Amino acid sequence: MEDPVDRAILAEMSRDGRATLAQLSETVGLSVSAVQARLRRLETRGVITGYRALLDPEQVGTPLSAFIEITPLDPAQPDIAPEQLEHLTAIEACHSIAGDASYMLFVRVASPRALEDLVRDIRLAASVNTRTTVVLQTYYENRPVLP
Repeated sequence: MEDPVDRAILAEMSRDGRATLAQLSETVGLSVSAVQARLRRLETRGVITGYRALLDPEQVGTPLSAFIEITPLDPAQPDIAPEQLEHLTAIEACHSIAGDASYMLFVRVASPRALEDLVRDIRLAASVNTRTTVVLQTYYENRPVLP
């Protein structure tokens, strides 16, 4: 990302995805139509992949967060755990990781009982061992990605 104007647009959009074209225009010193054209180009190139609302997990009924490491029961089994777990909507993120485990999942659920049920569902769906770490408090997340 070489262009300083594109970087400024991305920085502002990363901080505030609801920024209007007029606000972006004022921030970067271009006309509204020029900013709109740059945004379209960034979207077309796949730099901006989408827009979404950030929800308060407690307000929507999923206050309990956890990280779950998964390791195949049989190392010779096909490595398709992400596909096997995709239907479990409580899994917010699935990362391939280095180390003893194969993947790290980030999950949000309503209660300890719901977490227990989810861990069971993960084990059954993907034939894996799990190691769960419950999040006690989150100090920050969804930080802006600045170019």
